[in-house]
Amino acid sequence: MRPPRRDPFPIHQPVLPHEVHDLLDLRPGLKVVDATVGAGGHSRDILERIQPGGLLIGIDRDPMMLELASRTLGLPHPNVVLHQSSYVELPNILAEHEINGVDRILADLGLSSDQLADTSRGFSFEADGPLDLRFDTSTGSPASELLASRSAEDLSHLFDEYGEEPFSRQIATHIVNSRRQTPIQTSRDLAAVVESAIPGRARTSRHPATRVFQALRIAVNEELQHVADFVDRVLPNALVPGGRAAIITFHSLEDRLVKRAFRNREIWQPVTSKPATASSVERRQNPRSRSAKLRVAVRL
Repeated sequence: MRPPRRDPFPIHQPVLPHEVHDLLDLRPGLKVVDATVGAGGHSRDILERIQPGGLLIGIDRDPMMLELASRTLGLPHPNVVLHQSSYVELPNILAEHEINGVDRILADLGLSSDQLADTSRGFSFEADGPLDLRFDTSTGSPASELLASRSAEDLSHLFDEYGEEPFSRQIATHIVNSRRQTPIQTSRDLAAVVESAIPGRARTSRHPATRVFQALRIAVNEELQHVADFVDRVLPNALVPGGRAAIITFHSLEDRLVKRAFRNREIWQPVTSKPATASSVERRQNPRSRSAKLRVAVRL
């Protein structure tokens, strides 16, 4: 067992680290893509295991995350390249580096604790901030504009489809009525409106706005479209035969897309019959891991 390491830069704790490394079957000399590099938690351990001779390509849409990853991975590093991009652009990135295929691809589709702590984009309703929710603020429109422009019917459909919110209609109506009086511009503005729309008897230990924030984040970042394109088109073409793909999901919408793709037995051979989940120890130490599911498959 390796001795504990003192980290010069405390970083977000990645979920399922042991399961990822075991099921990806990492070894020296491999070319590995971390398609959601984040702050570099998974990538740092991957980089250790593929040396000497390995190459790590890290991708993230969020420039703040890439800054953290650069420090975590000790850039400049001869065996690491980072790109600010969506993972659906992986074919173009590989072409840029004249790489025909890679051996392993990892994607952790959840938000990091660093993003939740960034109040400038409103990812968390625990602290007030502009209701933006974009990973890359240089593209697209913020969530506040979406809330200001959509009809109650459209918002209800969005909360139902992307958030699986049982009170989607009531919440959408409250939002439309509220914005007539005062614009909904911050994370706490929205959280308060949502909370007022849900009857007290229906509330659970989870904050009433959780599903609504998820739905808006998915919508403004086009997350499900990216995931579907990634698993259906990008992964099969980017991996060499015998290569492995590992995808960590945090809600059923993403997991269904990954599960469906890996069922194609002409392309994939699942490594395990069921997704890997966090141990009881990890669940206690890292509550974010409770909803995580890891699916791994080999490219045929």
